Amino acid sequence: MRRRDLIKGVAGSAAAWPFAARAQQSVMPTIGFLSARSPAEAASDFNAFRQGLGETGYFEGKNVTIEYRWAEGRYDRLPALVAELIDRQVSVIAATGGEPSPLAAKTATATIPIVFTIGGDPVQSGLVASLNRPGGNLTGTTIMVSELGPKRLDLLRQLVPNAASVGVLANPEFQPASAEVRNLEDAAHTLGIKISALNARTESDIDTAFTTIVQQKADALIVGGDPFLFGQRDQLVRLAARYNVPTIYFLREFVNAGGLLSYGPSIANGYRQAGVYTGRILSGAKPAELPVLRPTSFQLFINLKTAKALGLKIPPALLAIADEVIE
Repeated sequence: MRRRDLIKGVAGSAAAWPFAARAQQSVMPTIGFLSARSPAEAASDFNAFRQGLGETGYFEGKNVTIEYRWAEGRYDRLPALVAELIDRQVSVIAATGGEPSPLAAKTATATIPIVFTIGGDPVQSGLVASLNRPGGNLTGTTIMVSELGPKRLDLLRQLVPNAASVGVLANPEFQPASAEVRNLEDAAHTLGIKISALNARTESDIDTAFTTIVQQKADALIVGGDPFLFGQRDQLVRLAARYNVPTIYFLREFVNAGGLLSYGPSIANGYRQAGVYTGRILSGAKPAELPVLRPTSFQLFINLKTAKALGLKIPPALLAIADEVIE
């Protein structure tokens, strides 16, 4: 090759470099949104996630794309769904809807950043090394649903002071469920209350559980924190009304659907914070250096209409501390 042709070739390549770099930079990053829930049921919380994402300057369709994968309460589907996201070479995985999603994602990849929303302790579940310094490729938010069981039992006892037997509805497929039941059993022992654990993996299991509650003559019911049970809140509220069972839930959405009372944090705020973390990671932050976020406030919601239908009078002490009373 002549020297003049070589110089032209090098000059041409050099001129092309900035255009190639700009082309690479113009490719929008992709978020893999993995959820154990279903899209219709989780719509408001997903909007909160997008709100948080927008707070960091990322907007779907403008400068970021989102690939959605929904397990719809079937946790066994999650490994295949996360594998699809990895094949799509997503930049970050938002693993939402409780522990099953991030656990499946963590098993599948140690390199892609993962932002989770869960209900229990991420250290106990093995997701992170510590809350302040997560380490690895995971961080996110917890709404501490599982840890609040004893408080819900106390509130239920105030509402039904003569309760001697309380049922606990839990999904055995949900990892934190066993710890939540144990915490409730310990708290119930000090109050002289008998706890009866009832398993529910499917809609028909929920129907069976309420039949058992009636047969056992349980005085009240606690619905354990679980994405599947959260997705079945209309069914749960309907059955509690049909069988006249005073029931306490873990999130206000149950009370909005007609449930008696709930005690817990805002799940929407947890999703919003996860959106913020996802955006920060897209901008270069490392999951290992982002502390796991926990709620700083918990709210009590009471549905007076439902209480009246159940023949219950809400004690003034409970009304005084309620954050919202639905007439």
